Amino acid sequence: MSATRLVAVVEDEQTIREGICAALGRDGYEPQGFEDGKTAWEAFERRLPDLAVLDIGVPRMDGLELCRRLRARSDRLPIIFVTSRDEELDRVLGLEIGADDYLCKPFSIRELMARVKVLLRRASFADTPRTPADDVLVVGDLCLDPVKLTATWKNLPVSLTVTELMLLRALVARPGAVLTRDQLMDGAYPDKTTVSDRTIDSHVKRIRRKFASVDAGFRAIESVYGAGYRYQTL
Repeated sequence: MSATRLVAVVEDEQTIREGICAALGRDGYEPQGFEDGKTAWEAFERRLPDLAVLDIGVPRMDGLELCRRLRARSDRLPIIFVTSRDEELDRVLGLEIGADDYLCKPFSIRELMARVKVLLRRASFADTPRTPADDVLVVGDLCLDPVKLTATWKNLPVSLTVTELMLLRALVARPGAVLTRDQLMDGAYPDKTTVSDRTIDSHVKRIRRKFASVDAGFRAIESVYGAGYRYQTL
């Protein structure tokens, strides 16, 4: 039997924190609640959780800084933001620094649990037997391994989060084809609840930036105005 997954909840509102932790416990996870970011980070330095649920506005170290530090430690650790801030800038910034998804308060606990389940399942791909759908994809200069969760471009490693890798996999599986944002949602969020177009756009922007960091001439992901994106082999 696999070990119980440790899920950290960093939330300063006690009722919300306890509600999330209770739901995690009912679903078989080991919840670990923190009311401020500094206390959470001290615990994470000793042991990283299997998934982190972060409120942006927690005291002593906000969720954005906590996310930056976690992402510096691990590209694979799933991170979900929850926030009461309604400004689009906050949500997009959270995704750009490495969060896998976000929920705005008030949110459904069931919706949060669904996202926790999906992200942990993705993070476990490397521990499960391969199927034909898990074959390594080689398209031009790109090599993508959906089981080992690795990507290389011209033999150089590119560090992607799990969600970024799943979205890229959906594009690469049909090179030259234009995929709508809904189709990319299906590829990156197979058990999705509600994911906005802006979420997909933010992920694509981060993927492009990461590939450009190893090859300034990277142009393989093309925007198609009014339609979506396509992976273009050159």
